[in-house]
Amino acid sequence: MTHDTTPDSTDRVALAFSGGLDTTVCVPLLEEEYGYDEVVGVTVDVGQPTKEFAEAEETAEALDLEHYVVDAKDAFADTCLDAVRANATYQGYPLGTALARPVIAEAILDVALENDCSALAHGCTGKGNDQLRFEAVWRDSELDVIAPVRELGLTREVEQEYADERDLPVEGGNAGAWSIDTNLWSRSVEGSELEEPNYVPPEDIYDWTQSPSGETELLELEFEDGYPVALDGEAMDPIELIEELNEVAGSHGVGRTDLMEDRMLGLKVRENYEHPAATVLLNAHEALESLVLTKEERSFKKGIDHEWAEKAYEGLLAAPLVDALDGFIDSTQERVTGTVTIKLDGGQARAVGRESEYGVYSAAAASFNTADVGGGIEQADATGVAKYHGFQSRLASRVMESAESAKPLADGGAEDDESGDE
Repeated sequence: MTHDTTPDSTDRVALAFSGGLDTTVCVPLLEEEYGYDEVVGVTVDVGQPTKEFAEAEETAEALDLEHYVVDAKDAFADTCLDAVRANATYQGYPLGTALARPVIAEAILDVALENDCSALAHGCTGKGNDQLRFEAVWRDSELDVIAPVRELGLTREVEQEYADERDLPVEGGNAGAWSIDTNLWSRSVEGSELEEPNYVPPEDIYDWTQSPSGETELLELEFEDGYPVALDGEAMDPIELIEELNEVAGSHGVGRTDLMEDRMLGLKVRENYEHPAATVLLNAHEALESLVLTKEERSFKKGIDHEWAEKAYEGLLAAPLVDALDGFIDSTQERVTGTVTIKLDGGQARAVGRESEYGVYSAAAASFNTADVGGGIEQADATGVAKYHGFQSRLASRVMESAESAKPLADGGAEDDESGDE
C-alpha cells in the first residue's frame, strides 16, 4: 500500500476514532502511508453504550494514541427533536445515524482546530453514506480530508491481515457477526447474512426491543411548540425523555424496521433498525399536528418534511435550503402544543387521544347529533355544494361520450358489399 500524500508543516491529523477495526488500522496507515507524525483520536459521545468508550480508551492506550472523548449528547438530542418537528423519516424509518454523523463531524473538527491539526481523517469505505456526511462538514474547513480505507481500496479481510501483521489491538473487526451502530436515537444492524434480502433475521439481532408480550400500556406525551417536553405529566429534558421511551416502548416491541434502503451512491442495501422512542414521538407529533393544523397546512408540510428528511439523510442540515424549510416548520409548530395519548400494543405505538387549545375542531359542528354546523351554516346549505361537487368530472364524461358517438366509422360508413360482383 502506498499513497503519495505529503502532510503540511503541521503534521498532526485528527481521526474519527471508535476503536474498531477500521479506525484502528487507520492509525498506523496515517503514519506509514501518509507521513503524519502524530494522530489524534477523537471519539464523540452521541449515546453509544458505555462499553464502547471503554474499548476505545483501551485501544487508544495500546496504540499510544492521544485520545479525546467529546460529549455531544445534548447537541444530538436537540437535533433528534428537531427531526420530530419535521416528521423526519427516510423510506419509512426514523433517521438516526444520518442525524448523528454531522454532530460527530463538528465535534471532531473543533478538536482538530484546538490541537493545530492540518488534516481530518475517517475510516469510512467508499460504498457508504457516512463518508459524505463527515466530509460535508469537514470540507467547509481549510483542513485536508483523508479517507485511508477508501483511498487505499481496503477490504475488511485486508484490514484484518494488516492488523494481525502489526499485532494491532483488535478482536476480529466488528466483535461479532453483525455490524452495529448505536446512538441515543437508533440502533442499526447490518452485515453478514443480513446482506441477503431473503434472510430472516434471528431474534438475537435485537437489543432495544422485545417481542410483543400481548400486554398494553398508555403513555401521555406533552408537546410545546412541536417539541416533546413531558411524559405522563413529568417534565423531562430531551436525553432523559428519549432514554425513558426507548426502554418503555422497546419492552412492547415498538420500533423495529427491516427494509431495503437506497443509499446516496445508488447502492441498495438491507438494513435493520431499532428506534422505540423515535417511533413513539413521531407518531404522537403527527397526531397532534392532525388536530391543530389546517388541511392545506398539513398537505403542504408533507413536502417540506420530505425535503427536510432528504437533506438530513444526506448530512446537509446546515444547507441554506434547510434554513428556509425551518422557517415554515417553526411557523406551524407555534400551535403544535398539547397532549397526545399513545397506546403501546403488539409492537405498535398508536395515538388514541389528542388534546390542544389550538385544535381546529368543533365537536358540535362535526357531530351527527346536532342539527346545524354553527356560525350560520345549516345542513341544507350543503345541497348546493353537493350539486356542484363532481360537476366538472360529469361534464367531461358527457363531452367524451358525445365526441365518441360523433366519430365516423373506420371504413367511412360503407356497408359490406353483398352483391357478389367481382
